[in-house]
Amino acid sequence: MDNNKVPSLLYTGNAKSEVPILAHEQGIQTITAEPWLEISDKGLQLEGLCFDRNGDLILCEVFGGTIFHVALPDKKITRILNSHKENPAAVKIHKDGRLFVCYLGDFDSSGGIYAVDANGNKIQEIVSDIETEYCVDDLVFDSKGGFYFTDFRGYSTNPKGGVYYVSPDFQSITPVLQNLAVANGVALSTDEKTLWVTETNANRLHRIDLLEDGVTIAPFGASIPYHFTGHEGPDSCCIDSDDNLYVAMYGQGRVLVFNKRGYPIGQVLIPGRDSGHMLRSTHPAFIPGTDQLIICSNDIENDGGSWIYTVKGFAKGHHSYQFQ
Repeated sequence: MDNNKVPSLLYTGNAKSEVPILAHEQGIQTITAEPWLEISDKGLQLEGLCFDRNGDLILCEVFGGTIFHVALPDKKITRILNSHKENPAAVKIHKDGRLFVCYLGDFDSSGGIYAVDANGNKIQEIVSDIETEYCVDDLVFDSKGGFYFTDFRGYSTNPKGGVYYVSPDFQSITPVLQNLAVANGVALSTDEKTLWVTETNANRLHRIDLLEDGVTIAPFGASIPYHFTGHEGPDSCCIDSDDNLYVAMYGQGRVLVFNKRGYPIGQVLIPGRDSGHMLRSTHPAFIPGTDQLIICSNDIENDGGSWIYTVKGFAKGHHSYQFQ
């Protein structure tokens, strides 16, 4: 047999990319983000983008525990505090002005949530790591002052995670959806009737329609409108004022955008992703009052830095209780 006539596989299209985009996602609107701010020249696991009442950015670094403050518009970076709890994964602003810090603990049974004032003082335990076994990754507030949080436990064949609701007085925790393989991002629709949850280790997007009590799932109200593909999976998410959902894809250097019914309508790529750089995209968030989206990522696998990137979204960010 003539070896020159043997059929041969060739790298065509994006097949040689370290994180190739699959055919069914190649046709949606695609843009590439621009660098906005370097947080560190070292690889830090950035997470938890949110804005305070002054319009300044607050974010955290998971493995080192630093909570950063970025004053706008000059983008001056300072440190608010170093978390006294292990592996903080999100920071959100309660409507009373306090910072609520979600932490993962030992990734098995010692996570929780605590609150501090704007200067990092007056610590109050909200979800105790002594009384519960959750590994809390993220939360979103509702208009009553209660909130939903995700439990980041389990793996693909051991779905121990879930999403829970904490009452406005912080006295009760009610399960909303359980048996998830690492529940991660969580977002609430503009009318507060639909809850979005990303399930990292099962590569799924959950859309949950809620009844008036905010914890009971409507009949046939829990669905999976989208199955993600690739390593590692969906991470944190946010919505805009048109109820589009923006989901960061961890390990893929991009953000996928869905309409309010869960159909993909766009994506944002992080520069360098095809060659394996800046793949740890974890969290998208809108600068309040604008359509400017920021996305944090890092290049720790290549001894690179930690950056925030930016693009414009489909609409302005939703002025929700998550950002007040």
